[in-house]
Amino acid sequence: MAGRILVLNTGSSSIKYELVDVGTRERPARGLVERIGEEGGRLTHHTGEGPPYVREERFPGHAEGLEAMLKAFAEAGPALDPVAVGHRVVHGGTRFTGPALVDDDVIAAIEELAPLAPLHNPVNLAGIRVARAAFPGVPQVAVFDTAFQLTLPPQAYTYAVPREWGVRRYGFHGTSCAYVSRRAAAFLGRDPSELNLIVLHLGNGASATAMSGGRSVDTSMGLTPLEGLVMGTRSGDVDPAIAGYLARVRGLGAEEVEHALSHQGGLRALAGTLDMREVRRRDDEEARLALEVYTRRVRKYVGAYYALLGRVDAIVFTGGVGEHDAATRAESLAGLDRLGVTVDPELNAAESAAERAVSPPGAEVAVLVVPTDEEWEIARQALELIPGP
Repeated sequence: MAGRILVLNTGSSSIKYELVDVGTRERPARGLVERIGEEGGRLTHHTGEGPPYVREERFPGHAEGLEAMLKAFAEAGPALDPVAVGHRVVHGGTRFTGPALVDDDVIAAIEELAPLAPLHNPVNLAGIRVARAAFPGVPQVAVFDTAFQLTLPPQAYTYAVPREWGVRRYGFHGTSCAYVSRRAAAFLGRDPSELNLIVLHLGNGASATAMSGGRSVDTSMGLTPLEGLVMGTRSGDVDPAIAGYLARVRGLGAEEVEHALSHQGGLRALAGTLDMREVRRRDDEEARLALEVYTRRVRKYVGAYYALLGRVDAIVFTGGVGEHDAATRAESLAGLDRLGVTVDPELNAAESAAERAVSPPGAEVAVLVVPTDEEWEIARQALELIPGP
């Protein structure tokens, strides 16, 4: 099917968008609206021809940000006539096991799931509503970050807590995992159903996912994206009793603790910055400790998932840190030689934007770097649901 799909990734204070040509996979336009609801708002719109189109103003909410995006297309091009609009939606609970054509019932369900992702589902819905108004009659497709992880077996998604609480593990980064696992299989010349993989999506958000036969069997994020690895501003795994302890000795409420663990934890807490590049540039005790805590946590998950899978064919790094930080890749896998996991220093240090192996030729476990492309994956899944001509 020919045509272009507009992909919207509406975040808590930003809107990332791309126009994807489904025939050629080219990106005629992409852009970012940032600092929504804050001073210093900025829209940057790229078409690949000349300097970007930029607007600097305050965007009070996501509706205004999306309207500014539509104006950027109108003023700077290209013509915006999508065959569909694909939306990233963070939380689909257990209801959505794959992408869904948006209708009133789907919107109501996403609203009902908002307590599970209060920072994301409401703004994801804002993007859907504005796009429906802007493109009446154009199919809107919701692609859920949790859907890929719903193959977790009960022993992986069940918390050992009272059943009446109604909580379970969901996992996230599913759109990225779906894309990079498929690309990793192609790189290895193998069918995904034959492979056991550990996917390490390391960015501002970070997760580890164990995959067997193309399906997720365990993942580090849980009920929310807070569980698991150390991230830019999220703590990852902590003792659950911290909340009660801080309530007793510091007088902090549950919401204060949850906010701090999500926004003031991780690298920001350890090194004062969420930017891994800045942590790497420094040579002080705080930065060194932050790096050791970060990579040690990754290594623990790799070892745990190796034990669960029994056999690992490849470890796949993706995400901003995973794709670009050679030192983090090497340190995260240090000492795993007995498991057949080694990194070739020269291959690992070579700068490249391509899919590549950074393990020695013939290694028992391939270590791969696969750049993620969540926008293409959203477009691909949206394409599956578009009614044919």
